Amino acid sequence: MKTKDLISIAKVLRHDSIRATTDAGSGHPTSCMSAAEIMSVLFFDEMHFDPKSSHHSEMDEFIMSKGHCAPILYSALFRSGCIKDDLETLRKLNSRLEGHPNPRTLDWVKVATGSLGQGLSVGVGMALAAKLQNKSYHTYVLMGDGEIAEGSVYEACQLAEHYKLNNLTGIVDINRLAQSEPAMYEHNIRAYKKRFEGFGWKVIAINGHSISQIKSAFAKSKKSKQPVMILAKTFKGKGVSFLENKEGFHGKALNKEEAKKAYEELGDAKMPKFKAKLPTTKNQNTKSRTYSIKTNYKLGEVIATRKAYGSALSKLADHDKNIIATDGDTKNSTYATEILKKTPKQFIEGYIAEQNLVGMATGLSTKGYNVFASAFAAFFSRAHDQIRMAGVSGANLNFVGSHAGASIGEDGASQMALEDLAMFRSLPESTCVYPSDAISTEKLLAEMAGLDGIRHMRTTRMATPVIYKNSDTFPIGKFKTLKLSTKDKVVLIGAGVTLHECMKAHHILKDKKISSRVIDLYSIKPFPSKELRQVVERVKNVVVVEDHYPEGGLGEAVQSAISGLRFNIAHLAIRHVPHSGSPEQLVKTCKIGADTIVSEAKKLLK
Repeated sequence: MKTKDLISIAKVLRHDSIRATTDAGSGHPTSCMSAAEIMSVLFFDEMHFDPKSSHHSEMDEFIMSKGHCAPILYSALFRSGCIKDDLETLRKLNSRLEGHPNPRTLDWVKVATGSLGQGLSVGVGMALAAKLQNKSYHTYVLMGDGEIAEGSVYEACQLAEHYKLNNLTGIVDINRLAQSEPAMYEHNIRAYKKRFEGFGWKVIAINGHSISQIKSAFAKSKKSKQPVMILAKTFKGKGVSFLENKEGFHGKALNKEEAKKAYEELGDAKMPKFKAKLPTTKNQNTKSRTYSIKTNYKLGEVIATRKAYGSALSKLADHDKNIIATDGDTKNSTYATEILKKTPKQFIEGYIAEQNLVGMATGLSTKGYNVFASAFAAFFSRAHDQIRMAGVSGANLNFVGSHAGASIGEDGASQMALEDLAMFRSLPESTCVYPSDAISTEKLLAEMAGLDGIRHMRTTRMATPVIYKNSDTFPIGKFKTLKLSTKDKVVLIGAGVTLHECMKAHHILKDKKISSRVIDLYSIKPFPSKELRQVVERVKNVVVVEDHYPEGGLGEAVQSAISGLRFNIAHLAIRHVPHSGSPEQLVKTCKIGADTIVSEAKKLLK
């Protein structure tokens, strides 16, 4: 497209951004205005996409990492024919045009943005997918200068260089002004350049309001053998004298009088004719699948659930090439390494950078992959915001956290996941499962793999005996009753390591002529509330035991489900920061072992 037409489009995008935010009474018009020329060239000259297909498998991908600039993204989508939404419905309750981009309401948006510093990691995942699928599309990520203070940006930079992602281009809109004060390096382009060059990227510095320089930078990025970072020097509020490069206007919509003055300064905006550059190949749709696993374990065989995860993962991947596993340099402990033995091309090492690991996994999932991300469960807490945003996006991702609970033993409290259930349970539409033996682990992993949304499996380091038959099934949203009689006086509820402690307690109580029911509550979300309430209505005494802090875990889920009933309950959980020790010692000293269960059960029956 001719330069004069792209200049006109940039003016149209500015007009749209001001009009939409003024009508909404909120938003970030000045941040949109600094990026107008960049967006004009990207959408109307550079990228290949089909306005009729938001998920074309060969379309170039764009991520608005500075998600507060949603208005100019919506304007570009509208003016390019991708959407027909009224831009003046921005931020309205029934509008698809939310305050920050979200794929739940607008399918042209691939991931939710707005929690800054995450877009480049998602771009890494999309660019990796292109390499894995031998596709030619290019991924572009537009960031703000304020957000690149986030460490996750540099986690993404180092991995992109490591995997030679020359199909990834980042653009930093360096408009100098952040939210409350100027950004760290203001317009010191040299300071930014040194940082990105230090991570092995090809860096191109430009005037971000020069159409010719923007076009030249994108042309160079297509020829690079490295990932490319374009540093665009821009001005917030560009084109309007009382806004341009002025502090105090971040996140402030113009009133009608101010907007009128802005339109007058910008001048009339006319949209030229536009014809999109279509992708060169036909679209390919990814088909969903259901999964099943056959197991061959012996009753009583002692094996850690983390090891069973590795076995199940390799089986699933062997039958479905759309399964990808990634791990944060813990694959020999999580047993994700098992996939390398059968299908090594279906594993991506993410190294010790959990925030990028999750962002990358989210990007891969948008391109049709069924991603399994594993790490020590404790370390996923570092990436809680990335996981949260994946949930906001409605992403389909599997998280498998090993080394859960105090029962990991000697490594100490820093390695013990004691809040992971609370974290994953709190996510919208998430699934949380907690297997107790090798068979339930493998069967539950197959169940997880076929679900939508965020799926979480908690595995343990401590080896536990096989207690189920190979023919058993584990529907998510149910539980298993291992011990049952008509004379039961107390219900013992556990999962993972504590289920085995409940089984030990059952036998001790039996010797004392006290009948107890044992429940394996392997599905923590969705929770089998109705079925559990039926049990508690009959057996009024409950002991729930978990290798987790009391807040947000198994015990709170149980008590929420049975609230309103008449019952007595003992909730055994980790109630202090544990110390190093053997697994057996910690189970006992943390008071989640069989002896404590027996003692609490007897108290309830007095």
